[in-house]
Amino acid sequence: MSGVQFARRLKVSPQSVDALEKSEANGSIKIETLRRAAEALDCTLVYALVPNTSLEDAVHDRARRIALRDLGRVAHTMKLEAQGTGDADLEARIDAYIRNTLRERDLWEQP
Repeated sequence: MSGVQFARRLKVSPQSVDALEKSEANGSIKIETLRRAAEALDCTLVYALVPNTSLEDAVHDRARRIALRDLGRVAHTMKLEAQGTGDADLEARIDAYIRNTLRERDLWEQP
């Protein structure tokens, strides 16, 4: 389909189609404009956010980051008091912290 034919379907000028194509290419197109273009092409616009990982992995990673942050604070305080625990059992402490402390907490509340 030519740009002129597409412009007729959209009921706009060919220059407007050029502007539409440029805005789509540079990422500044509006969703409403995309919807109208899709309808002119007898298509349905599908707008989706696709996660990079599974929900389970996202929750686990978030819980782990929070656990590392919180346990890091405790470890620092204990080290200042000459009561450092070392890193030997860090993974076990992280798992225990997630299981016992973060279970009821909203993981997405804090940055």
